[in-house]
Amino acid sequence: MQTLVSVNDLLLNLESSDWALFDCRFSLANSEAGLKSYHLDHIPNARYADLNNDLSAPVVTGKTGRHPLPDMDRWIEKVRSWGVEPTTQVVAYDASGGPFAARLWWLFRWSGHERVAVLDGGLGAWMNRKYPVSPDLPDPATESNYELRPSLTRMIEAPDLLQALEDKSKGIRLLDAREAARFRGEEEPLDAVAGHIPGALCVPFGENLDRNGFFLKVEQLKERFDGHLTNADGPSGNDQNVVCYCGSGVTAAHNILAMVHAGLPEPILYGGSWSEWILDPQRPIETR
Repeated sequence: MQTLVSVNDLLLNLESSDWALFDCRFSLANSEAGLKSYHLDHIPNARYADLNNDLSAPVVTGKTGRHPLPDMDRWIEKVRSWGVEPTTQVVAYDASGGPFAARLWWLFRWSGHERVAVLDGGLGAWMNRKYPVSPDLPDPATESNYELRPSLTRMIEAPDLLQALEDKSKGIRLLDAREAARFRGEEEPLDAVAGHIPGALCVPFGENLDRNGFFLKVEQLKERFDGHLTNADGPSGNDQNVVCYCGSGVTAAHNILAMVHAGLPEPILYGGSWSEWILDPQRPIETR
């Protein structure tokens, strides 16, 4: 499975040695809340993957955004410490609609791992079915010999993105995963500067989900993203380079996951995102 997995399929494979489950709960307002919740109860056999410590590199003040991508060598060391093998089916979940789980999904694909999926509906769907939870920690993993493989996804850095935006022939289309008020610069609870990268479209990640927290059906997701891309000036989403970003490179992965699940070409991730973009006052910003 390479995008989403249902709670029923997870339940059937909960004891499988070929599956590895990760609890990615996190709160931007309280970085310790996710781990505390994990220790209270979690899906049995799940290991905790912390956004700050496991899924990001340390922040370098004035140089990086709030959640810089981890160093690849360190990431591979982490994957090995979790005991993940190339044949392992990795499943990630959180309790926030999937953005933190999608970050882990993207990182595994970044290092060439195909069998990785996000639990559709997250912990809420699992709990609603009254499926088991436990405070017990899984046994320590036997370290694997996992090796880096060709990446399954794409990235872009700020200088290349700026150059591509200036060169209209590149056909770059930017999708911003933040909510509309932050996109328009009306409010900014996390970063020092409000607004968005010029030319971006506001495509909030939360709208990939239905009212029960499940991802929309494939045809609905395809219509959602095709609508944004084909209604804008320029070529359609199937013919151009789509770049996803957000505040710090986390929720952007949710849009990437949704597009891949819908069968659309996989977008490029601007990992530094808005919190990195604004560190250079020479980079243009827009508010409206």
